[in-house]
Amino acid sequence: METQKSPKELILETLKEKGSLKQNVFRKTTAVFKDFKTEAQNLIGELEVDMKKFDKEISIQFIDKGEYEFHIKFGGDILVFFMHTNVFDFEKSHNIWNSSYVKEDELRSYCGMINVYNFLADSFKYNRVNDLGYLVGRVFVNKDLHYFVEGKRQLSFLYNDFVNEVISKEKIKSIIESTILYTLDFDLLTPPYDNMKEVSVIDVIEVTNAMNIKTGKRLGFKFQADSDLF
Repeated sequence: METQKSPKELILETLKEKGSLKQNVFRKTTAVFKDFKTEAQNLIGELEVDMKKFDKEISIQFIDKGEYEFHIKFGGDILVFFMHTNVFDFEKSHNIWNSSYVKEDELRSYCGMINVYNFLADSFKYNRVNDLGYLVGRVFVNKDLHYFVEGKRQLSFLYNDFVNEVISKEKIKSIIESTILYTLDFDLLTPPYDNMKEVSVIDVIEVTNAMNIKTGKRLGFKFQADSDLF
C-alpha cells in the first residue's frame, strides 16, 4: 500500500518539477531571443545597405535596448521585440490542448513568450509617452524548442505547427521578415473627427513642446477584436 505523501513532500515535488521546468524554458527562450537579436541585426544591416542605393533618406536601424528588448526601425515605423521574463501555460480552452503532442506530456504546454509591438517611430523620437502601440504577434517557445506564433494575417498561419516545428535561425529570420511585411501594409489611420474636435490648452502646449497628441496605428491594442485585418 502506497504511503500518502505529506503536504511538505508534495510542495517539494511540485517545486522540483515545475520550478526546474520553468527555469529550463526561460533559459531556452532567452537563447532564442538572442538569436532573434542576431538575425534582426543582420537583416537590418542588409536592408540598410540595399536601401541606401535607392533612397538615403529612409532610415533603417537596429536598436539594442537590453537583454530582453530590441527595436527595428524602418521608415515611419518601429517594431519592438520584447521577451517576457515569465513562463506561461495556456487555458484549457486553447487549441494547444487538442494536440496529441501536448496530451502525451502536459509539461510541453509551458512556454516562454516573445511579443512584437508596432509603434510609430515619431512616438519615440518626440517622446510622446501617451501614444499607443499595436500587438502584431507573439512567439511561444517550449522546453523542446517547439514553437508557434499567434498573430495577424500570415503570422497566424505560417508558423502554427506546434507539434512538428522546432525553432531555428532560418525560421526566426522568416518570422522577422513577416512582421516587417505586415507592418508595411498597415498604414496610419486618421483619428475619428469627434475624438479630436475638442482640445485643451495643455494639449496644445504639450503638442508644441513634444508633439504629444495621442497617436497610434489603430488608436489602441486591438489584437483579438480587430478581425478586419486577418
